[in-house]
Amino acid sequence: MQARTIVSRKTSMQTTGLPPRKAAIDLLDRVLDDGKLLSELLPGALEKLDPADRARAGRLATNTLRWMDRADRILGRHLAKKPPTTVMNVLRLGVVEICLDESAAHGVVNSAVEIVRGDRDFSRMSGMVNAVLRKVAQGGPDTWQQLPKPQLPKWLRKPLIADYGKASVLALEAAHANAAPLDLSVKSDPQMWAERLSGQVLETGTVRVAGHPQVTALPGFESGDWWVQDAAAALPAKILNVQPGERVLDMCAAPGGKTLQLAQSGASVTALDVSKSRVKRLQENLDRCRLPAEIVVADALAFDAPEYDAILLDAPCSATGTIRRHPDLPYAKDGSEFPKLFALQQNMIDRAWYLLKPGGRLLFCTCSLLFDEGEEQIKDAMLNHPGMVVDLDAVKNTGASFDGITEYGLRILPSAWPEIGGIDGFFITLLRKPA
Repeated sequence: MQARTIVSRKTSMQTTGLPPRKAAIDLLDRVLDDGKLLSELLPGALEKLDPADRARAGRLATNTLRWMDRADRILGRHLAKKPPTTVMNVLRLGVVEICLDESAAHGVVNSAVEIVRGDRDFSRMSGMVNAVLRKVAQGGPDTWQQLPKPQLPKWLRKPLIADYGKASVLALEAAHANAAPLDLSVKSDPQMWAERLSGQVLETGTVRVAGHPQVTALPGFESGDWWVQDAAAALPAKILNVQPGERVLDMCAAPGGKTLQLAQSGASVTALDVSKSRVKRLQENLDRCRLPAEIVVADALAFDAPEYDAILLDAPCSATGTIRRHPDLPYAKDGSEFPKLFALQQNMIDRAWYLLKPGGRLLFCTCSLLFDEGEEQIKDAMLNHPGMVVDLDAVKNTGASFDGITEYGLRILPSAWPEIGGIDGFFITLLRKPA
């Protein structure tokens, strides 16, 4: 879908906050109509906005996707039939701002009407938008609080219920409804940085920062003293526990959070990734944090090199463990690509095993909730590679107590740590190769 050209008066744009709202609606259109992920869209879609409006547009789009189920339930009471996607997204955004963000209804309604009125295709619907959102403003906030938490789409909810049971999935959905906090991995002195950034040090050593500040404006960003990394995503490198002088391969490295951790340890790190654009971001992160690593742009399945002491394979996956952070994922995907991902993961494990020296360690992880991208992969890998064993003692070396330890590794659910803001879903295991 091409971005729409919406005509409006400059003065109105300045006084009603139209630029971030229009940008958010375009993002919603492209996720819901074109199946694009926000992570693919955000770098270019918001470049014309100033930093504050850019942050607001991203937040508006993310909140609307996170609460779209509730917004649609409220709108269903006032719509005889569903309007075109763009107009529906204007309405959804308006409902979320009125009911969740507690924005002044008058300004929200006026902005929505002006956006639709300025669209040549849909200007005739501006009166309907005005009437619907004014009705929502009257009783919507009270109704909002009584509605159930948004449910995952059926294509994902059904297999998760099969894996975990309905009660666990309801807990997952409750966790997904909350915006993820800002987690940082720091080079040193987590307590000092927690105090400077008004945060707290988690059991695992991650610094969790209160609120949702502008990352680039925080102390320590420019000087490279820390990087953004969810507490769960920081655990694989911690469990792998590389030592100074070891040759280590980060097999799917970009954007580089785990590479930074490995390089910080003093190991000789090779960061491998197939994407030139993602590798560019990885290099920027290494430069900012002043940490060394050899970067290789190549297909992991075709990559060859002398054997490594340790390999970290954060394999391409469904990313279903990150929905609380990326609520666009259930709407941009439909599960049809999963079988190809499962096969790719198996092939990558095989390649990593080939590149690993005898006695070496392979850390396999996915930010997925699906057993097929975790426990089942390891079960199959152990059949395919006699002598492969899971090092459960290493897997438990997280600094915290997690309930999800099985014979195949560690399973973390987003519903963990509800009292402090949750955590991304991950499967993590450490495999040892016979000497």
